Amino acid sequence: MPAPQFTRKNEDRKEHENEVCLFAATNFRSQMRRFGIKTDDRRRHMYIIGKTGMGKSTMMENMLLHDIYKGHGVGLVDPHGDFAEKIIDYIPSWRINDVVYFNPSDVDFPIGFNILEVKDEKQKHLIASGLMGIFKKIWPDVWSSRMEYILNNTLLALLDYPGSTLLGINRLLSDDKYRKRVIAKLTDPVVKAFWQIEFAGYSEKYATEAVAPIQNKIGQFLSASVIRNMVSQVKSTIDVRGLMDSGKILIMNLSKGRIGEDNSRLLGGMLITKIQLAAMERVDIPEEERQDFFLYVDEFQNFATPSFANILSEARKYRLGLIMAHQYVAQLDEVVADAVFGNVGTIVTFRVGGADAEMLAKEFAPTFIEEDIVSLGKYNVFLKLMIDGVASQPFSATTLPPVANRTGSAEKIIQVSRERYAKTRADVEDKIMRWSMSSLQFGSGTDEEEDSSSDEEIKKERSSKPREDFKRSDKEEWGQAVPQPKIQPEQEMEIEEDPEVFAGELFIGDVKKESSHEEDTSKTEAEEEEKPEKSETDRVLVHQEAEVSDSSTEKPKKKRKRKRKKKSKENQNAKSEQTS
Repeated sequence: MPAPQFTRKNEDRKEHENEVCLFAATNFRSQMRRFGIKTDDRRRHMYIIGKTGMGKSTMMENMLLHDIYKGHGVGLVDPHGDFAEKIIDYIPSWRINDVVYFNPSDVDFPIGFNILEVKDEKQKHLIASGLMGIFKKIWPDVWSSRMEYILNNTLLALLDYPGSTLLGINRLLSDDKYRKRVIAKLTDPVVKAFWQIEFAGYSEKYATEAVAPIQNKIGQFLSASVIRNMVSQVKSTIDVRGLMDSGKILIMNLSKGRIGEDNSRLLGGMLITKIQLAAMERVDIPEEERQDFFLYVDEFQNFATPSFANILSEARKYRLGLIMAHQYVAQLDEVVADAVFGNVGTIVTFRVGGADAEMLAKEFAPTFIEEDIVSLGKYNVFLKLMIDGVASQPFSATTLPPVANRTGSAEKIIQVSRERYAKTRADVEDKIMRWSMSSLQFGSGTDEEEDSSSDEEIKKERSSKPREDFKRSDKEEWGQAVPQPKIQPEQEMEIEEDPEVFAGELFIGDVKKESSHEEDTSKTEAEEEEKPEKSETDRVLVHQEAEVSDSSTEKPKKKRKRKRKKKSKENQNAKSEQTS
């Protein structure tokens, strides 16, 4: 009889908890005994420091490939690109379909990544806070309290407006009609009051000076098409929470040499923030059922925002384990450095400089001193290893050699990721162009709402706007007159230029004779009283004139003028005969 399913799950869970990830071998008295770290101890994070070329990347490669072969969920953030390009060529064939290769430099197939896409309303302020930390770290030269205040309210407004992307930041600050559209959708009373009262009350000069630094920096970031085509897609094509829950592999190639240093740091910070929020979303499932996800961050000082401090202190219960590596402590902010040394379970040091050795000696005393740390050879380390929740005494070791089983799966992984998670460049740029031009064509426009709302809603909205060349009051006035024939625009303009014809069309029922431009306007009232009663001939002529006016779209204008002249001449002749 087969064992119950829950028993099998418990056995698998217990086996996973006792699993050891091997990464080094002891070298005390030449006893090369391989060792590693248990799964639960890895949840307390690992910190790796050492000069360049000492073997940090090789150690991380071995650990990462161990997790991949064991079927775990992993992520890699690589700001250089070499690590990411190498690792995808070592992934086994049976895990190719689990890989998401996030490569901004693949310009023809951009993956959608919208940091402003909100799935949980409670996380709006967390997203804004994470982004503010990233911006503040990367733009310290222009940062100010005023810039922080306006940018924070800008992000909160866009997070409250469905379909927003980072493209909306500069547009919200410069486009009045778009701003009104966003304000109308806001539900946060504080943010709404800022835009309706405070920002609207800024003088033109003050507003220009206040938003200029934001527009400058955001504009620089979005001016690169490789970045813009990724962050401007309304719907993210990768579901970070889904990747973590299903044990997928997320490889992020953020090569500084291809996309720029600031862009690499911004994207990396946003991705790490997204991973942190996705991990926190897992509060809705029991802790023992959450799948472990191990995030490897090379040169992590580039992305070490205050969010890292939160991850280090809280991520363990969400089953997010960090493996962080960089070169020297001075690269870290004081807050982040304190969080690292205060929360990390395992510390591994390769050879470092004198200043770092002085600091690290406090962690490894009394076993090792500063001179020992600065004298370490390549691939040799000192470490304090977390063992069953307790930090061990410091000891020395040698990291394992690099894995040799190259699978040659890089091309297949790139192809699969393109097909599943990317869109074509032409399609993305076409949508960006239509979004950018929407304000010029339709006033306020939408935030790429083709992805978030139906085409029918857009058409309905546009058709509800009154035509600018058609006045409602004019239509009502015309409706009270005799039914008019359909007039083409060119003919309509011609008729409006002739006041006689226009008046004749409106007052046909009264058979009112209009004064001609050729008649003498200096007639006295006495002369008017001496006018004889209209003859039958005059009535016929007036009637004919009315018919001509009524069919103005069918008869030429010159013919109407000849009839009016003829009638005027006959009236003058009749007047002359009466006078004589």
